[in-house]
Amino acid sequence: MTVEPAGPGAPTGGTWVIVLVKDLDSAKQRLGPVLDPEARRALALRNAERAMRAASAGDHRVVVAGSAEVKSIAERLGVEALLEPRQEGQNVAATRGIAHALKNGARAVLLLSSDLPLVTQQALTAFLEVAGRQAPPAAVAAPALGRGGTNALYLNPPDAIALHFGADSLAAFRAEAEAKGVNFVAHKSDALALDLDEPADLGHPRRAV
Repeated sequence: MTVEPAGPGAPTGGTWVIVLVKDLDSAKQRLGPVLDPEARRALALRNAERAMRAASAGDHRVVVAGSAEVKSIAERLGVEALLEPRQEGQNVAATRGIAHALKNGARAVLLLSSDLPLVTQQALTAFLEVAGRQAPPAAVAAPALGRGGTNALYLNPPDAIALHFGADSLAAFRAEAEAKGVNFVAHKSDALALDLDEPADLGHPRRAV
């Protein structure tokens, strides 16, 4: 895995926002029935850049990039980037990001999907304010709209619980946190709830695509 160092003067502790971004050409495959490849790619790029900018709410931001192109986009926006040797899913990408953050002394991490058309820096700031009020060990999740998924996950410490991104992940995160005695909070946020995975998502009245 290729790592771009944080650089002189970059913060090492605090809360790291880790943005998970797939290769743009392979993103949004489930939107194939309603969007052609060019439109899916454009949508993925727009949402990825939006997430990267919003991630400035944290003390440090890093992109786990599914391709060299995504890594270059992150660098253009002034964001540290880790290039995955191969794409192995969201949980593996998140694990790589957490390992890098821990190596650099992160106190906490916020794992962020790049599929969120409404995410803003202000929304993440509000999320982190809620998270910061939880006594560690703590896990704070932003539920996805429908399907029981999770669009953002705060962990303090960064390895407080294991990763379960995918179908019904919110319930899995909650169950493990309760089993391990980790404080768990579900933070509902309109800006973090909508992700664009299925054709029906494009019809949501608050979409920003």
